[in-house]
Amino acid sequence: MTMQQSSHNQISVDVETTYVESQSRPEQDHYVFAYTITIANTGETSARLLTRHWIITDANGHTQEVHGEGVVGEQPFLRPGERFRYTSGTSLETPVGTMEGSYQMRNEEGEFFDAPIAPFSLAIPKSLN
Repeated sequence: MTMQQSSHNQISVDVETTYVESQSRPEQDHYVFAYTITIANTGETSARLLTRHWIITDANGHTQEVHGEGVVGEQPFLRPGERFRYTSGTSLETPVGTMEGSYQMRNEEGEFFDAPIAPFSLAIPKSLN
């Protein structure tokens, strides 16, 4: 999935997800997922990722919101053409759910902008067709 701002501020966000069976406890309604995010600056100006905002929804419709500084303890600075990749995780009470959100960025001119992250699925293998 790729999200773009103006031609000046372009950030693409790609997501890969994995079910972490070894940390999950289905009998206790505890399902753990890892997600690997690749953030790429495809624009014409450098930008720093300042904060993150996630909306995580399980199959029962329960939603949790997460706000925080940076990602995995970092606030990566991306020059045009550079990428930053990290892996993190979340848990759900159901075997299927979704995540979506945004990163707040600041470009080298000091302008703030959001890099949206389109909804993506979290699902145990073979639970979605």
